[in-house]
Amino acid sequence: MASKSKQRKRPLFSVIIVNYNVREFLQHALMSVQKAMKGLRGEIIVVDNASDDGSVEMVRRRFPSVRLIASDVNLGFAKANNLAIRTSAGKYLLLLNPDTVVQEDTFTTLLKFFDENADVGLAGCKILNPDGSFQLSCRRSFPTPWVAFTKISGLSSLFPKSRLFGRYNLTYLSEDESYEIDAVSGSFMMLRREVIEQVGGLDEEYFMYGEDLDWCYRIQQAGWKIYYVPTTKIIHYKGESTRRSGIDEIKTFYEAMHLFVKKHIGRSWISTLILRAAISLSSRLAMMREYLRPLSIGLVDMLIIDLCLILAELIWLGTIFFFPAYGYPIVYTVPSLIVVITLYASGVYTHRRMSVSRTFAGVVVSYVLISALVAFFKQYAFSRMVIVLSGVLAVVLLPGWRLLYRMRGSASVSGRHGLFGKRTLIVGTDEHTRRLYRRLRQRVAEGFQIVGFVDTSRRFVGEKIDGLPILGSLENVGKVIHEHRISDVIFSTAKLSYSDILSVISRTGNRLVNYHLVPSTLEVIIGKGNVDSLDDLPLVEISYNLERPFHRIAKRSVDFLVSGLLLISVYPFVYWRHRHSPTKAGHILLGLPDVFVGRKSLVGPPSPQESTDPGRRGVNTSWLGKPGLAGLVQLHGNRPLTDAEAEQFNLYYARNQSMLLDMEILVKSLFVSPARPADELRFSTDESAAGRPKRIRNVRGKSSRKREK
Repeated sequence: MASKSKQRKRPLFSVIIVNYNVREFLQHALMSVQKAMKGLRGEIIVVDNASDDGSVEMVRRRFPSVRLIASDVNLGFAKANNLAIRTSAGKYLLLLNPDTVVQEDTFTTLLKFFDENADVGLAGCKILNPDGSFQLSCRRSFPTPWVAFTKISGLSSLFPKSRLFGRYNLTYLSEDESYEIDAVSGSFMMLRREVIEQVGGLDEEYFMYGEDLDWCYRIQQAGWKIYYVPTTKIIHYKGESTRRSGIDEIKTFYEAMHLFVKKHIGRSWISTLILRAAISLSSRLAMMREYLRPLSIGLVDMLIIDLCLILAELIWLGTIFFFPAYGYPIVYTVPSLIVVITLYASGVYTHRRMSVSRTFAGVVVSYVLISALVAFFKQYAFSRMVIVLSGVLAVVLLPGWRLLYRMRGSASVSGRHGLFGKRTLIVGTDEHTRRLYRRLRQRVAEGFQIVGFVDTSRRFVGEKIDGLPILGSLENVGKVIHEHRISDVIFSTAKLSYSDILSVISRTGNRLVNYHLVPSTLEVIIGKGNVDSLDDLPLVEISYNLERPFHRIAKRSVDFLVSGLLLISVYPFVYWRHRHSPTKAGHILLGLPDVFVGRKSLVGPPSPQESTDPGRRGVNTSWLGKPGLAGLVQLHGNRPLTDAEAEQFNLYYARNQSMLLDMEILVKSLFVSPARPADELRFSTDESAAGRPKRIRNVRGKSSRKREK
């Protein structure tokens, strides 16, 4: 009787997660796992591989029911999983990556599949990338000589629908149908305990990568079937642990492939030689791509410098190739090399890639050096004016193409975003969503420009929350994304189920849209390859760009030059047309004389006397520099700002002030209208053609009707 009672209490299901320095992702994964395990007899085991980001403390504090194994060293993926497998008790086991989110029905769907298919030993589900696209690695073939050749040669990418060439990731098969496969992704592997008892655990010769492929191979050789089950899905934020470690990802991956070929595929020395040669070639090409990637930007810069020289020659001399033939090999190589070397030394191709201000400074320094060299080597002093003109063009074009690249919202390694921020939707209309919106308003650095909300039902579509419209429902969110040119969608998991979230992401999957998840704690926002804190953390001993002499001198120089140019070209027309009733842009341009003489700056804080908030009039902002015609606070002048929000804007500007940021603020101030006040919009109504007021509700569901007087 005691043994039967003990057997009844044995967990049906064991979830094993190996974590390394992905605390925020792990927290979200555990929240989704706990939701998915409701109604199941199960256990959750987390093995921490010597993380130093507070993962262990987080699990102990927030998930006391989770069994935690904290290792003092990084055991690797295979060894850590085997450690948990030996202590687990479930009839079924799931190896799950910490950078995943599962649906509420994921476990029950897979358990049902195993019950209905007794010959299936291991299965995986449909896996989505954070942008909603299908993650190809969730169903694979073993890398036989032919399969490896099609992958390495690129034939599998050129002909993905071909049964002959598309076998590596089975791209010729539908992602929405279930079928037997060779291998699944190690990020989600569910299997029976008797399979492990028969074939053993993961091979600990693999530190990372390859152990999942090896396991699938041994399971299949033992007579079990491996299946892909697309009726449930997860999100996988691929590679997060690797990015936070010092592991050479490329080297580790290809070493694992070598080991797999040596163990299983190389039945003859010829096939082994071919496969290992192909893997070695592929690994070296991958490493070369990593090293050469920054050089591609340098090549673009070299071509632009040569173009500037040709244009300068055409402008000044009226023709091209006017100089002696012996000079052109030097003319078209040395100046461009000097510029590229200078930019490299200033970090423009490495840690400050695509920096506009550093590019500007680097080009100026380069042309000073080029001018000195031309004066020294008289045989190449063909025309000093050509050098000067090419320098002027280069100062405009080299920073200019970077500015245009970043203005289009392309990802920038410097951590800032597109010109007008990231056009963002928030999914949800409850109080939790409103608190999330208020926090995002204070997080200036994340660059979210909230466009509106998406209702989880259809009840409040067309109404407003805190001045922003509810643009649609979950059913038509794809249309909303397209019509409003949305780049980011934020889901609050407080009220939404993970099934609903993954369903929306799957339906609207778009590589141009980033999807973010915010847990109910409102502590972090998890997106593609990044985790941003939503907590209000104190800024201690940070350095402000505005404190640095270089930034102050550059800012005043730009103010003087730009205001002087605009006073000559634009100001007379603006003054004549808008002096009595200026528009927003006209009001800014009419202040140019104050900028030219140094009383104000193009961009800065509002002067205490001009503040739109009476409570902030008289507040000392001299530490932010001179009052500005435009600024971050002024951009939100028609929207009520709390003191905390204004302080966040001011701190952000002081810390990140640069030529690019000033230009973004100025352009946005001139050409983008600020949002109307929340109080004015929240209960506004539209009148029909017949003049009758339209009946609406506020977000709490109360009816209101505007009466005509």
